[in-house]
Order: sequence, then C-alpha cells, then structure tokens
Amino acid sequence: MADLSCIYRWFKNCNVVRNLSDKYVVITGCDSGFGNLLAKQLVDRDMRVLAACLTEEGAQKLLQDTSNRLQAFLLDVTKSESIQAAAQWVRCQVGEQGLWALVNNAGVGLPSGPNEWLTKEDFVKVINVNLVGTIDVTLHMLPMIKKARGRIINMSSSGGRVAMIGGGYCVSKFGVEAFSDSIRRELHYFGVKVSIIEPGNYRTSILGKESLEHRMRQLWERLPQETQNSYGEDYFQIYTEKLIRMMQLAHLDITDVTNCMEHAIVSRSPRIRYNPGWDAKLLFVPLAKLPTPVTDFILSRYLPVPADSV
Repeated sequence: MADLSCIYRWFKNCNVVRNLSDKYVVITGCDSGFGNLLAKQLVDRDMRVLAACLTEEGAQKLLQDTSNRLQAFLLDVTKSESIQAAAQWVRCQVGEQGLWALVNNAGVGLPSGPNEWLTKEDFVKVINVNLVGTIDVTLHMLPMIKKARGRIINMSSSGGRVAMIGGGYCVSKFGVEAFSDSIRRELHYFGVKVSIIEPGNYRTSILGKESLEHRMRQLWERLPQETQNSYGEDYFQIYTEKLIRMMQLAHLDITDVTNCMEHAIVSRSPRIRYNPGWDAKLLFVPLAKLPTPVTDFILSRYLPVPADSV
C-alpha cells in the first residue's frame, strides 16, 4: 500500500496542465524574494508572466534578467486606484482566454514586536499589504480567473497557523488563511482552485543585524517610561537577541518555496496547502495542531520574563 501511495503522489506531482506556453500568470511583489525568483522560473517554463513590481528600478532589473515572455508593470497593492489600473492593463493582455493564475506574493513583515510596543498604525501598515492588498487584488482579477477556470495562489506563512510574534504580520497571515479558505469553497463551482503557501522561516530581505537592532531600539525608545519599566531593559535586550537569532537561522535557499508556488500553478492537481521548510513541517504545523494550552506553554518558554512579571 505504501508503494501505491508513493506512485499516486508522484503521478499527481508530475501531471501538469497542457499548453503552459499560452497561459498568463500575474505575480505581485516581484522586485525581490519569492516573486522575483518565481517569475524567472515560469519564464524558463515558457509561460507568459505579468510581473507586478512596486518600483520602476525593480521592474527594469527583472526585464533585463528575463526574456520577452515577461512583462513588468507597477503596482502598489495598498492603493485601489493602482490595482484598478493594473487589472485593466492585465485584461488587455490576456484577452478572452482569461488569467490562468494569480500569485498574491507581495508582503511585508515589519514592524513587529511585542504587541504593547506597537501602535495601530504599525498594525495597519502590515495588514494593508499582506491581507487587504491580497483581497483587493483578488477581487479585481477574479472575473479573468473565472474565465480561464484558473488558479489563485496566496502567500501565507507558518505564522498564519501559529502566532510566533506580535504585530500585524501573524494577524494578516491568519486573515489570508481565512480568506483563502472561504473563497476556495465559493470558487469550487467555477472550476477555480485556490492554494495557500505556508513557508517556515525563510530570509528574503537584505535587512541586517544592525538594521534590525536599530528598528527595535526605535520601538523601545518611543515607549512611555511606565511601559519600559514594566518590561525592563533586560527584556528588550533578550527579545532583540532572539529576533536576530531567528533571522540568522532562516533558510537562505528560497527555491523550496518557489517550487511549491510553481507546482500550484502548473499541476493538474495542486495542493490546498504547501509547507516548504523542515521547520514548517516539524515545528509549526505540529504546534498548530496541539491543544492550545500546550502550544501556549511551549511558546511562552521562548519569550523573556518581564520585570513586572507576577
């Protein structure tokens, strides 16, 4: 039975859709990281890639690194007028065949930290990109996706299964999970498939140790003295050290993630969820399935002890 299961899984993974060279894919957040690498992989597969970049510099660099199978356009997912203009441009490119796949990859992680150290604006900054941007782009592209009976691939995170850090990041990724689940059930009747990518700890930015220390120091120094006294300088130092350590332990090879994204686009049988990274499979997914008090106990051991702790 185990052999039959392996053969069945191999067949599903290798069974790709036909006429990939005729299919259009929109990817957001292509200036760097996952989106940038995925765009290049799909061009190598001879697909038609419409790559959304935030900056003109990012768009020009990607055009130089690829072929005429890729077209780049500017998109700010936090601005509805930018999304409307992008959707109209995409509609002109894909025509009556529609849009085969939308990859909602654009995202930010900072500011993050203990929730009490952050402001409403800090939360909104992250949520507007990671969650509201994903929803807004999807709604504008949806008629074209339905026409092609295509795919939606949403970038979530292991932080969308279990909240490892305060701030808007995990909040937004939990929202992406909920949005993906609800729209997957609705679009099932239209032949549209929805996949969620839940990577472990991958490093996609050039943010260094000094930059992270500086940002955390800025958060700390803007706090009222009462709040600083409540946590204590030792808490700040240990918390910052743990964040830096987590950044240093992050996976540097992001191809595991982009390969999962590619599979969700080209396979006849895409998975609902992908969990690239050993930490996602062996740590975060099990933590999410444990009883909540057990998960709380394990994760609370990771946090430093505040000065005013009982």
